[in-house]
Amino acid sequence: MPSRRSTPDSRPGPSTKGTAAPRLDVVDPDGLVDMGTDLLTAREHRELERYADADLTDRDLEGATFSECVFEAVRLGGAKLRGARFVESVLSDSFAPELSAPRTTWRDVRIGRPRWGSAELFDASVQSVRLVGGKIDFLNFRGAELVDLQIEGCSIGELDLGGVRARRVALVDCRVGVLDVTRASLSDVDLRTTDIARIDGVEGLRGATIDDLQLSLMAHAFADHLGVRVE
Repeated sequence: MPSRRSTPDSRPGPSTKGTAAPRLDVVDPDGLVDMGTDLLTAREHRELERYADADLTDRDLEGATFSECVFEAVRLGGAKLRGARFVESVLSDSFAPELSAPRTTWRDVRIGRPRWGSAELFDASVQSVRLVGGKIDFLNFRGAELVDLQIEGCSIGELDLGGVRARRVALVDCRVGVLDVTRASLSDVDLRTTDIARIDGVEGLRGATIDDLQLSLMAHAFADHLGVRVE
């Protein structure tokens, strides 16, 4: 049976001796069948299918599973994706003013150039996911479990990592307006090379790696947290 080709990614995230990079596979499903979306419903399993230029606006897909599928230029505004599963799949050029995807599962997924307004992925399970490019106004991962996640070259207005459990996560050459790490549990989280305008919950940065420039820019936030007056 045709299936995806999965090999170790030849371009892993940045790492140092003390900071482990995300462990990622190249996700490239093949042998796909081009499908329309008329028959897509909640809580069903779809496998080895391609959806191109598809309109899933307001579609109820709660609890659905998509395995080895490709979504190209799909519109997801208002789609109900709570509890959906995306496994060994690719999403490219997706658009959603509001992406409602709480408690979803993302495993071995590549996301390219998303254009999302408010992306609600709280309480999600994310493992071996690579997100490249695009623009997201508000990315809500609050309470999620993030393992082997790499976000590259993405502009994010607000990234909410409050209460997350994150391991081997890298933000590479991104721009982030506000990063919230309140009560986060971080291990091998690499923030170097990313421009972060403001950090909330600075105590949650324990377990992250930053560079010298970021340290100097965050000095006032650290001082405020420690109750140190800088004059």
